[in-house]
Amino acid sequence: MNSERNNERNNGWTQHHIPDQSGRVAIVTGANSGIGLETARELARNGAHVILACRSQARAEGALAEIRSGLPEARIDFMALDLADLEQVRAFAASVRERFDRLDLLINNAGVMIPPASKTKQGFELQFGVNHIGHFALTGLLLDLLLAADAARIVNVSSTAHRLGGIDFEDLDFDARGYSASAAYAQSKLANLLFTSELARKLAAKNADVLVAAAHPGWTQTNLQKHSNLFQFMNPFLGMQPIGGALPTLRAATGGDVEADDYFGPSRFFEMWGAPKKVGRAKAAKNRENAERLWEVSEHRSGVKFDFGGAAEAE
Repeated sequence: MNSERNNERNNGWTQHHIPDQSGRVAIVTGANSGIGLETARELARNGAHVILACRSQARAEGALAEIRSGLPEARIDFMALDLADLEQVRAFAASVRERFDRLDLLINNAGVMIPPASKTKQGFELQFGVNHIGHFALTGLLLDLLLAADAARIVNVSSTAHRLGGIDFEDLDFDARGYSASAAYAQSKLANLLFTSELARKLAAKNADVLVAAAHPGWTQTNLQKHSNLFQFMNPFLGMQPIGGALPTLRAATGGDVEADDYFGPSRFFEMWGAPKKVGRAKAAKNRENAERLWEVSEHRSGVKFDFGGAAEAE
């Protein structure tokens, strides 16, 4: 079955369709393993200068060594980023600004999936805090560098699990209703898509030359699933290899036919595997009122307000 899935995947858009990325600067969060590692590898293979934004230096150095073993001329670096701590997100953004005067690609890939109940340093439910709030803050803090580039792109990595999600604005951290790992994950992935849509609207209103899109990896074998015995058991039968799961992200980041607020995912078997294509989203992910409210909540929680004429303002 793995061979069949790989053949199906390769009948459409693949990493070989990525256009030349020479001269472009890219940040990939969570790039030390899984689809983040493959995304970073393929961008570097095609000439981009790629920053691996990861929490663990040891794991990032292992990823750097792996990429360089096959691509000795690759322009890749590691910069420390812990999305569970907004202070470190600010420090990371400041370090990026010291090194670069523009940013061409921001791939908001890092995430946590169905962990035991836990909180970020600022007290947010971990999945909502890392998967959404951390990336919201990072994007706002780097927006000036994205605006300084020609045709910059932002890609937010969501999940089909968003279809099971809802945004409970009265209990975002599951303090009142009791923690559900799967419900919290679905909420965070729905937030990724609402953020994408609202950011796309705001960028369009300012005629900004920055495109934001979203992607999901289908069923891909990654470390993200380490908290699920079911996923680990079924991975050999249903899961794509990480490069397959990275293709929707890579298409959203580099494809010539990508439009604002597009959403890419695998094309076969309920979007579980196959070549990437534009896919639909749940009705809840199209709710503009909730997208606007989530934006306001995210500004308050992160302390970051987007400045579409320059750098983000930190409260």
